[in-house]
Amino acid sequence: MKKIEAIIKPFKLDDVKDALQEIGLQGMTVVEAKGFGRQKGHTELYRGAEYVIDFLPKLKLELVVGDEQVEPALEAIQRAARTGKIGDGKIFVTDVANVIRIRTGETGPQAI
Repeated sequence: MKKIEAIIKPFKLDDVKDALQEIGLQGMTVVEAKGFGRQKGHTELYRGAEYVIDFLPKLKLELVVGDEQVEPALEAIQRAARTGKIGDGKIFVTDVANVIRIRTGETGPQAI
């Protein structure tokens, strides 16, 4: 089992969700986040004053998938989240030792 964490632009959420549903993945957690990478933020003009926005709005998606679903999930996220511009985001993949479904007590891949 693997945990996939994807940092994406907020307006790409529906596209990514639809792409994951097309390959049969249903559950995910979405967390509002702020951050920056190579973009290093930007400046905005508000009522004649210039403000530096260091942290840009992002979304962090988290999902746990079986080993056989990792590559299709990564491809779906990349395809749906890509705009071709700086700040499209990152995807992190880590190992998951165990999963427990609280309601039933199921463990391992059956609990995903």
